[in-house]
Amino acid sequence: MTTANQPDQQTNPTQPEFGLKRPDQVKIAPPAGERVPPGQFVAKTFPVLTYGDTPEVDLSAWRMRVWGSVHNEIELDWAQFCALPWVELNADFHCVTQWSSLDQTWEGVWVADLLELAGVDPTARHIMAHCFGDYTTNVPLDLALSEGLLAHKQNGAEIGKDHGWPLRLIIPSRYGWKSAKWVNGIELMSEDAPGFWEQRGYNNNADPWQEERFWPELTR
Repeated sequence: MTTANQPDQQTNPTQPEFGLKRPDQVKIAPPAGERVPPGQFVAKTFPVLTYGDTPEVDLSAWRMRVWGSVHNEIELDWAQFCALPWVELNADFHCVTQWSSLDQTWEGVWVADLLELAGVDPTARHIMAHCFGDYTTNVPLDLALSEGLLAHKQNGAEIGKDHGWPLRLIIPSRYGWKSAKWVNGIELMSEDAPGFWEQRGYNNNADPWQEERFWPELTR
């Protein structure tokens, strides 16, 4: 999902915005096997779900920045980023809008390898992924270090523009909006802060196995 401007100060804090599914719109899904979280339907394709327009990214001007609670802020161009060790990750993908796509193969750079270049400050506890279009999403640092991948390829081919080319953050154990498209920066933070969708009705933790889709006050 991409981005929008910061929320209006007059927004009702208990109403999802921008066409989000409300709790009463969630469909009942039959059990689909031990690999599929509750409430999910297995998709035969990999749907495109984005808020806003697909950005036009110029690789010659592209930069990946790491800043915040680090020892050294860094900024890499595309060639420097590609010089980092590349790995392959096979994982299932679960979207908050109730579809799951199994056996997705991603190729890219571990978040941990990128952050090692900057040196993580001991006070850091969370990351905020920043993307083209000002989209953001927050992830616990330990989760980003253990499973986060900055992916350039999906199933053997470069990620499509609508899916986040040239780089998408992949966090397999969380709903798909945490796997931010068009990522170009990682900010390390000592305190947690909500990202774009987390400010607009989606759950901060986003564990699909617990069906953490919405703010708790929206599901009471």
